[in-house]
Amino acid sequence: MKKKVIAAGHICIDITPTIVSREVDKIQDIMIPGSLVNVKDADIHTGGSVANTGLAMKLLGNDVALLGKIGNDAFGDMVYSIVDSYGGADGLIRKDGESTSYSVVLAVPGIDRIFLHNPGANDTFSADDISSEMLEGTALFHFGYPTLMKKMYENNGNELVRLFRIVKECGAATSLDLAAINPDSDAGRINWEIILEKVLPYTDIFVPSIEELMFMLDREKFDESRRKAGVGDFCEVLDIEKDIIPIADRCKQMGAKIVLIKCGVPGMYLSTRGKEELSRLPDSIGLDTGAWEDISIFEKSYMVDKVISGTGAGDTSIAAFLTAILSGYGPEDCMHFATAEGASCVTAYDALGGIRTLDELKVMIDSGWEKMKG
Repeated sequence: MKKKVIAAGHICIDITPTIVSREVDKIQDIMIPGSLVNVKDADIHTGGSVANTGLAMKLLGNDVALLGKIGNDAFGDMVYSIVDSYGGADGLIRKDGESTSYSVVLAVPGIDRIFLHNPGANDTFSADDISSEMLEGTALFHFGYPTLMKKMYENNGNELVRLFRIVKECGAATSLDLAAINPDSDAGRINWEIILEKVLPYTDIFVPSIEELMFMLDREKFDESRRKAGVGDFCEVLDIEKDIIPIADRCKQMGAKIVLIKCGVPGMYLSTRGKEELSRLPDSIGLDTGAWEDISIFEKSYMVDKVISGTGAGDTSIAAFLTAILSGYGPEDCMHFATAEGASCVTAYDALGGIRTLDELKVMIDSGWEKMKG
């Protein structure tokens, strides 16, 4: 029998215009005030952790219930229709008087994506939107993007902590993902270190990006690295030993048991706690604690012929990682699947267009799929 998964949190509709351009180094090379930028058809699809990670896990063969909040509006109709086409709309919560979250994604060839985002109904999502009946029999509860959900981060994250405490009391394992924060937003002015200190003791699997973590836990180094990277990849100016491993260790000290840090183009870093701490994970996920104790692995990304868009690459890599864990794979295989799925994702405009099953990924990996150099 398949293990039951709930993918909850942020959901939106993503609108991605197809920008026809040569590769550029700076957004100013193409987005010039007063100019007309020719685009082709817009790619319109669901976004956010619920749709990206949740639907990816569903496509990978898991028994997934999707739980997100949308409005009774045109964008809400679009979200519902798309999610329903995958057979996953039953858990969507529709509210009159609230707007559905949307993002306009600017994927300019040669530079990282730019998002114009309205959080909409995500801002009112609370622990009360999840009943104990929904949680019954759940092996893994994955929650994504509290950084974009006002009720989850206000009051020092009390609602997020309450949610995770309820889930743990129901016997499910927990997984938490974050999203990038605009420093000038309400979320950017929150003390995220306090929130992480409160929620990570209830977090079994923590899967943020290094950029998000550094913003939250070492703002001085974040600002320095951001300046050093300029318009380039933030992660490529970081050192594994000096920058990534210490921040992963800090997350474990705060309480997280398995820490997987997305490091952009270079790859992903996995760090786990000892056997005693891992033995406290719920039996529901079937983790072989002996195989997972005290792991430290940096896995390089796989090469791809052409990058179309990075939209959802982190989310789908997490979907593959969690699916591999639930399927009984060890840490090395889980890391291979995670980086391989992320590489597959960037070959399509949307998060789900490049999805491959674990079996398909294994064939490609075993055939000698080349890793990034350096």
